[in-house]
Amino acid sequence: MEIATLGAGCFWGVEAALRRRNGVKATAVGYMGGTVKNPTYEQVCTDKTGHAEVVQVEYDPAVVTYDDLLNLFWEIHDPTTLNRQGPDIGTQYRSVVFFHTPGQEAAAHASKTRIQASGRYTRNVVTEITPASHFWRAEDYHQQYFAKRGILH
Repeated sequence: MEIATLGAGCFWGVEAALRRRNGVKATAVGYMGGTVKNPTYEQVCTDKTGHAEVVQVEYDPAVVTYDDLLNLFWEIHDPTTLNRQGPDIGTQYRSVVFFHTPGQEAAAHASKTRIQASGRYTRNVVTEITPASHFWRAEDYHQQYFAKRGILH
């Protein structure tokens, strides 16, 4: 198993999309990239902690590759909006790939270059690619939020 950590706006929908991918064994929503230890959702929502809402994905690379996950990442959000996804505004909603290995870093940069060159977007892709830091698991009520409410399975 390997780990990927992706931020693409509000983590509820991102987690739901990633959970449906064959080869994804587990997901957890949480916070990464900030300065506060063990942040709460309320703290992160102030846009003062520096954390992004992220999904940490445990996946089987024999079934789904890191590139496959990156391709899905580009499909499920707008990587051209700085610190915003839809109505959600703030650095906690930024588009970000937190890499865990040099291979993930290289793959993320190559993938970002491909998506920018594809012509799919008329604006620049602003997605950050940065080393993974401590993952702070979000409160239990955020985990599989949509599935718990019968919105998505």
